[in-house]
Amino acid sequence: MRICTAPLLSLAIALGAYPATAQEGAALSPRVLNEKALPAVMEKAVDDFIRPGYRDLVKAARSLATATHALCEKPSTDALGRVQIAFDGIVHQWSTIEIIRVGPVIEGNRFERFLFYPDRKSTGLKQVQAILTKEDQTATSAATIRGKSVAVQGLGALEYVLYGTGSDVLPGQKDGFRCRYGAAIADNLVEVASELSAEWEKPDGIQAAWKTPGTDNPVFRNGNEAATALLGILVHGAETVKDQRLRLFYAGTVNGKADPGHPKLAIYWRSGNTMPSISSNFKAMQTLFTVSDMESLLPEDSRSVAGSANFVFKSVISASDRIDLPINEAIADDAQRGRLDFIALNTQDLLNRLNRDFGGAIGLGAGFSFADGD
Repeated sequence: MRICTAPLLSLAIALGAYPATAQEGAALSPRVLNEKALPAVMEKAVDDFIRPGYRDLVKAARSLATATHALCEKPSTDALGRVQIAFDGIVHQWSTIEIIRVGPVIEGNRFERFLFYPDRKSTGLKQVQAILTKEDQTATSAATIRGKSVAVQGLGALEYVLYGTGSDVLPGQKDGFRCRYGAAIADNLVEVASELSAEWEKPDGIQAAWKTPGTDNPVFRNGNEAATALLGILVHGAETVKDQRLRLFYAGTVNGKADPGHPKLAIYWRSGNTMPSISSNFKAMQTLFTVSDMESLLPEDSRSVAGSANFVFKSVISASDRIDLPINEAIADDAQRGRLDFIALNTQDLLNRLNRDFGGAIGLGAGFSFADGD
């Protein structure tokens, strides 16, 4: 199969207008964080992205739970369709806020309870299938499902309930086990989302720690730590897309041969949400970057670093949105493979521009690398 390279070249040429490295920006001005801008940046990140993101997640989870319970009570093809639309909605909302992998979401296995992925050995899938085969009644309420494996109580499990083998019973079986299990998962998602939102809404909780770095702050002792954590969200978000979303199912060209791909390893492949979720990840990163005004953290002479990052954000979002076939068909299509190659290449470029260029320009030490865990 021929891999399309023209878009890659076009983007590379276009990016020639921007500084390629942090060192170029550093030649114009010292690598110094704009401390005066930091409080406003952190406040905007919390109040204009994180808190609204979790509120929207609660709304999406409640809509999903309402639709799922309605399906169980009055099953029909239309009712199932409404659940599937609600599932698309919560995938979008979660893919938006899941880039925040710090704070309350990493406590109590909340992240894994919402999304257990990747499931490299299909451990979670086997557990979900076992519940369905045995009709384990303890999996039909949010109160008891919480005590089970994280792999059977989140979005991956619900996707299998709605789209996996045996899901054809859903529109014709009133109060069937499969539907009640799905409703319990949806209720559990409401609980987890509500917990996360409540934690971020506490005025003296995590939001205060983010907004007021200082020596007495248990999270950020100074502005540099706060700025590093904020930038780290973007760096780790891009790294996750590259390594845990794209690379798991598609490697481009391997040893000179086109990778046939592994579409069943792709996230949300059953529901067709693989690329919509990746696009939502990228849009979330760009939104956080923009609404928090992270550009203001840069020295005046290095502001083009932000412009180049935004250019790449827009490019990978556009390419993601243009992959509109089921992921197994996209891998088999020359044009869409070219877009996958484009996304993979430019996600790495985005990582460099955030990690090396932006990080260097705001004064992170030489050799600092989020990717290395430093």
